[in-house]
Amino acid sequence: MSNKLKIFTNGFIRENPLLVLNIGLCSSLGVTTSIFNGIGMGLGMTFVLVMSELVISLFRKKIPSSVRLPIFIIVIAAFTTIVQLVLQAYVDALYNALGVFLPLIVVNCIIMGRVEAFASKNKPGDAVLDALGMGIGYTIVLVLISLCRELLGGGTLMAGTALKLDVIPEAFRIGIFNSAPGGFMVFGFLAALVQGVKQAKARRAGEKIVIEDPNCASCESSAGCKTQDSSNATCPVMEKTVEKAVEAAKEAKAAAETPADPAKGGSN
Repeated sequence: MSNKLKIFTNGFIRENPLLVLNIGLCSSLGVTTSIFNGIGMGLGMTFVLVMSELVISLFRKKIPSSVRLPIFIIVIAAFTTIVQLVLQAYVDALYNALGVFLPLIVVNCIIMGRVEAFASKNKPGDAVLDALGMGIGYTIVLVLISLCRELLGGGTLMAGTALKLDVIPEAFRIGIFNSAPGGFMVFGFLAALVQGVKQAKARRAGEKIVIEDPNCASCESSAGCKTQDSSNATCPVMEKTVEKAVEAAKEAKAAAETPADPAKGGSN
Protein backbone atom coordinates (compact mmCIF):
# COMPACT_ATOMS: atom_id res chain seq x y z
CA MET A 1 0.00 0.00 0.00
CA SER A 2 1.41 3.36 -1.02
CA ASN A 3 2.00 6.03 1.58
CA LYS A 4 -0.70 8.32 0.13
CA LEU A 5 -3.31 5.57 0.16
CA LYS A 6 -2.34 4.60 3.71
CA ILE A 7 -2.80 8.19 4.88
CA PHE A 8 -6.22 8.38 3.20
CA THR A 9 -7.53 5.05 4.51
CA ASN A 10 -6.06 5.44 7.99
CA GLY A 11 -9.24 6.99 9.35
CA PHE A 12 -11.53 4.28 7.99
CA ILE A 13 -10.67 1.58 10.53
CA ARG A 14 -7.05 1.61 11.75
CA GLU A 15 -7.40 5.01 13.46
CA ASN A 16 -11.10 5.65 13.17
CA PRO A 17 -11.70 8.72 15.37
CA LEU A 18 -14.78 7.24 17.02
CA LEU A 19 -14.41 3.46 17.17
CA VAL A 20 -10.63 3.29 17.72
CA LEU A 21 -9.41 6.64 19.06
CA ASN A 22 -12.67 7.22 21.00
CA ILE A 23 -12.66 11.00 20.59
CA GLY A 24 -15.50 13.33 19.64
CA LEU A 25 -18.08 11.02 21.21
CA CYS A 26 -20.27 13.69 22.82
CA SER A 27 -21.60 15.29 19.64
CA SER A 28 -21.58 11.95 17.81
CA LEU A 29 -23.96 10.28 20.24
CA GLY A 30 -25.98 13.47 20.66
CA VAL A 31 -27.00 13.91 17.01
CA THR A 32 -27.33 10.31 15.82
CA THR A 33 -31.04 9.92 16.44
CA SER A 34 -31.71 9.96 12.67
CA ILE A 35 -29.76 9.21 9.50
CA PHE A 36 -30.48 12.73 8.24
CA ASN A 37 -28.75 14.24 11.27
CA GLY A 38 -25.83 11.81 11.03
CA ILE A 39 -25.16 12.60 7.38
CA GLY A 40 -25.46 16.35 7.99
CA MET A 41 -23.11 16.33 10.97
CA GLY A 42 -20.63 14.09 9.16
CA LEU A 43 -20.50 16.30 6.05
CA GLY A 44 -20.19 19.46 8.15
CA MET A 45 -17.35 17.98 10.20
CA THR A 46 -15.58 16.74 7.07
CA PHE A 47 -15.74 20.18 5.43
CA VAL A 48 -14.34 21.92 8.52
CA LEU A 49 -11.66 19.25 8.99
CA VAL A 50 -10.47 19.38 5.37
CA MET A 51 -10.35 23.16 5.14
CA SER A 52 -8.74 23.58 8.57
CA GLU A 53 -6.03 21.02 7.91
CA LEU A 54 -5.35 22.55 4.48
CA VAL A 55 -4.98 26.13 5.77
CA ILE A 56 -2.91 25.18 8.81
CA SER A 57 -0.65 22.93 6.74
CA LEU A 58 -0.07 25.75 4.24
CA PHE A 59 1.00 28.15 7.00
CA ARG A 60 2.55 25.60 9.39
CA LYS A 61 6.02 27.12 9.08
CA LYS A 62 4.73 30.63 9.73
CA ILE A 63 2.72 29.88 12.86
CA PRO A 64 4.70 30.49 16.11
CA SER A 65 4.54 27.49 18.41
CA SER A 66 3.69 29.71 21.38
CA VAL A 67 0.34 30.78 19.86
CA ARG A 68 -0.47 27.81 17.67
CA LEU A 69 -3.54 26.65 19.63
CA PRO A 70 -5.34 30.05 19.52
CA ILE A 71 -4.59 30.26 15.79
CA PHE A 72 -5.90 26.73 15.26
CA ILE A 73 -9.13 27.61 17.06
CA ILE A 74 -9.59 30.80 15.01
CA VAL A 75 -9.16 28.90 11.73
CA ILE A 76 -11.54 26.12 12.80
CA ALA A 77 -14.08 28.64 14.08
CA ALA A 78 -14.06 30.47 10.74
CA PHE A 79 -14.99 27.36 8.77
CA THR A 80 -17.49 26.24 11.43
CA THR A 81 -19.25 29.59 11.06
CA ILE A 82 -19.44 29.05 7.30
CA VAL A 83 -21.14 25.68 7.85
CA GLN A 84 -23.57 27.23 10.33
CA LEU A 85 -24.56 30.05 7.99
CA VAL A 86 -25.02 27.73 5.00
CA LEU A 87 -27.19 25.29 6.95
CA GLN A 88 -29.23 28.08 8.49
CA ALA A 89 -29.86 29.59 5.06
CA TYR A 90 -30.55 26.46 3.02
CA VAL A 91 -31.22 23.50 5.37
CA ASP A 92 -32.97 25.09 8.31
CA ALA A 93 -34.42 21.78 9.55
CA LEU A 94 -30.95 20.25 9.86
CA TYR A 95 -29.60 23.44 11.46
CA ASN A 96 -32.27 23.24 14.18
CA ALA A 97 -31.84 19.48 14.63
CA LEU A 98 -28.08 19.69 15.22
CA GLY A 99 -28.58 22.55 17.67
CA VAL A 100 -25.71 23.31 20.02
CA PHE A 101 -23.57 20.49 18.64
CA LEU A 102 -22.99 22.45 15.42
CA PRO A 103 -21.05 25.38 16.95
CA LEU A 104 -19.25 22.92 19.22
CA ILE A 105 -17.40 21.65 16.14
CA VAL A 106 -14.93 24.43 16.96
CA VAL A 107 -13.61 22.53 19.97
CA ASN A 108 -14.22 19.02 18.68
CA CYS A 109 -11.35 16.76 19.74
CA ILE A 110 -11.17 15.11 16.32
CA ILE A 111 -10.42 18.35 14.49
CA MET A 112 -8.10 19.74 17.17
CA GLY A 113 -6.27 16.41 17.37
CA ARG A 114 -5.70 16.03 13.62
CA VAL A 115 -4.72 19.66 13.19
CA GLU A 116 -2.16 19.43 16.00
CA ALA A 117 -0.87 15.93 15.29
CA PHE A 118 -0.88 15.86 11.49
CA ALA A 119 -1.63 19.11 9.62
CA SER A 120 0.92 21.17 11.55
CA LYS A 121 3.68 18.69 10.65
CA ASN A 122 2.89 17.58 7.09
CA LYS A 123 2.47 18.93 3.55
CA PRO A 124 -0.92 20.28 2.35
CA GLY A 125 -1.58 17.32 0.03
CA ASP A 126 -1.08 14.79 2.80
CA ALA A 127 -3.10 16.93 5.22
CA VAL A 128 -6.09 16.97 2.83
CA LEU A 129 -5.90 13.19 2.36
CA ASP A 130 -5.75 12.68 6.12
CA ALA A 131 -8.72 15.00 6.66
CA LEU A 132 -10.81 13.31 3.97
CA GLY A 133 -10.07 9.85 5.36
CA MET A 134 -10.88 10.88 8.93
CA GLY A 135 -14.01 12.70 7.80
CA ILE A 136 -15.29 9.76 5.75
CA GLY A 137 -14.57 7.31 8.56
CA TYR A 138 -16.35 9.61 11.02
CA THR A 139 -19.37 10.01 8.73
CA ILE A 140 -19.69 6.27 8.09
CA VAL A 141 -19.79 5.55 11.83
CA LEU A 142 -22.36 8.31 12.39
CA VAL A 143 -24.60 6.87 9.67
CA LEU A 144 -24.31 3.34 11.10
CA ILE A 145 -25.18 4.51 14.62
CA SER A 146 -28.03 6.66 13.26
CA LEU A 147 -29.38 3.77 11.18
CA CYS A 148 -29.60 1.45 14.18
CA ARG A 149 -31.05 4.05 16.54
CA GLU A 150 -33.61 5.47 14.11
CA LEU A 151 -34.75 2.06 12.88
CA LEU A 152 -34.99 0.36 16.28
CA GLY A 153 -36.04 3.37 18.33
CA GLY A 154 -38.23 5.32 15.91
CA GLY A 155 -39.18 2.59 13.47
CA THR A 156 -38.39 4.88 10.52
CA LEU A 157 -35.68 5.63 7.99
CA MET A 158 -34.67 9.11 6.78
CA ALA A 159 -37.03 10.87 9.18
CA GLY A 160 -37.18 14.62 8.63
CA THR A 161 -36.94 14.31 4.86
CA ALA A 162 -39.30 13.68 1.97
CA LEU A 163 -37.87 10.13 1.77
CA LYS A 164 -39.17 9.11 5.19
CA LEU A 165 -40.19 5.46 5.46
CA ASP A 166 -42.16 3.82 8.27
CA VAL A 167 -40.57 0.40 8.71
CA ILE A 168 -41.39 -0.91 12.19
CA PRO A 169 -44.86 -0.58 13.76
CA GLU A 170 -45.02 1.59 16.86
CA ALA A 171 -45.81 -1.38 19.14
CA PHE A 172 -42.50 -3.05 18.26
CA ARG A 173 -40.20 -0.03 18.62
CA ILE A 174 -37.57 0.03 21.39
CA GLY A 175 -37.69 3.47 22.96
CA ILE A 176 -34.34 3.23 24.73
CA PHE A 177 -32.53 3.70 21.44
CA ASN A 178 -33.91 7.25 21.26
CA SER A 179 -32.09 8.11 24.50
CA ALA A 180 -28.44 8.46 25.48
CA PRO A 181 -28.09 4.89 26.87
CA GLY A 182 -29.27 3.53 23.52
CA GLY A 183 -26.60 5.54 21.73
CA PHE A 184 -23.90 4.15 24.00
CA MET A 185 -25.19 0.62 23.47
CA VAL A 186 -24.99 0.88 19.68
CA PHE A 187 -21.58 2.52 19.86
CA GLY A 188 -20.31 -0.22 22.18
CA PHE A 189 -21.47 -2.99 19.84
CA LEU A 190 -19.81 -1.32 16.84
CA ALA A 191 -16.55 -0.75 18.74
CA ALA A 192 -16.52 -4.38 19.90
CA LEU A 193 -17.18 -5.55 16.33
CA VAL A 194 -14.24 -3.53 15.00
CA GLN A 195 -11.91 -4.90 17.68
CA GLY A 196 -13.10 -8.44 16.96
CA VAL A 197 -12.43 -8.03 13.23
CA LYS A 198 -8.96 -6.59 13.89
CA GLN A 199 -8.03 -9.46 16.22
CA ALA A 200 -9.38 -12.10 13.81
CA LYS A 201 -7.35 -10.54 11.01
CA ALA A 202 -4.23 -10.55 13.19
CA ARG A 203 -4.72 -14.24 14.04
CA ARG A 204 -5.09 -15.19 10.38
CA ALA A 205 -1.92 -13.29 9.54
CA GLY A 206 -0.05 -14.87 12.45
CA GLU A 207 0.60 -11.48 14.02
CA LYS A 208 0.81 -10.76 17.74
CA ILE A 209 -2.43 -9.34 19.13
CA VAL A 210 -1.67 -6.16 21.03
CA ILE A 211 -3.85 -5.58 24.08
CA GLU A 212 -3.74 -1.95 25.10
CA ASP A 213 -4.81 -2.47 28.72
CA PRO A 214 -1.76 -2.79 31.02
CA ASN A 215 -2.61 -6.19 32.50
CA CYS A 216 -1.10 -9.69 32.60
CA ALA A 217 -2.47 -10.58 29.17
CA SER A 218 -0.44 -7.81 27.55
CA CYS A 219 2.78 -8.68 29.38
CA GLU A 220 5.52 -10.32 27.30
CA SER A 221 6.30 -12.66 30.21
CA SER A 222 2.70 -13.77 30.73
CA ALA A 223 3.17 -17.10 28.92
CA GLY A 224 5.40 -18.54 31.66
CA CYS A 225 4.01 -16.57 34.56
CA LYS A 226 2.33 -18.58 37.34
CA THR A 227 0.82 -15.61 39.18
CA GLN A 228 -1.73 -14.47 36.58
CA ASP A 229 -4.73 -16.03 38.32
CA SER A 230 -3.82 -14.92 41.85
CA SER A 231 -4.89 -11.42 42.79
CA ASN A 232 -2.56 -11.43 45.81
CA ALA A 233 0.50 -12.75 43.97
CA THR A 234 3.50 -10.53 43.36
CA CYS A 235 4.30 -9.88 39.72
CA PRO A 236 7.88 -11.05 38.95
CA VAL A 237 8.29 -8.42 36.25
CA MET A 238 7.27 -5.69 38.67
CA GLU A 239 9.64 -7.09 41.32
CA LYS A 240 12.60 -6.81 38.93
CA THR A 241 11.57 -3.28 38.00
CA VAL A 242 11.41 -2.24 41.66
CA GLU A 243 14.76 -3.90 42.42
CA LYS A 244 16.45 -2.01 39.59
CA ALA A 245 14.95 1.26 40.80
CA VAL A 246 16.15 0.63 44.39
CA GLU A 247 19.66 -0.23 43.19
CA ALA A 248 19.81 2.90 41.06
CA ALA A 249 18.70 5.02 44.01
CA LYS A 250 21.37 3.47 46.27
CA GLU A 251 24.09 4.11 43.68
CA ALA A 252 23.00 7.72 43.28
CA LYS A 253 22.98 8.23 47.07
CA ALA A 254 26.44 6.65 47.45
CA ALA A 255 27.84 8.84 44.67
CA ALA A 256 26.44 11.96 46.35
CA GLU A 257 27.92 11.02 49.74
CA THR A 258 31.40 10.16 48.40
CA PRO A 259 33.82 13.08 49.06
CA ALA A 260 35.45 14.58 45.98
CA ASP A 261 39.18 13.93 45.33
CA PRO A 262 41.18 17.18 45.83
CA ALA A 263 43.73 16.00 43.28
CA LYS A 264 41.03 16.11 40.62
CA GLY A 265 40.06 19.68 41.37
CA GLY A 266 37.30 18.90 43.86
CA SER A 267 36.74 20.58 47.22
CA ASN A 268 37.00 19.00 50.71
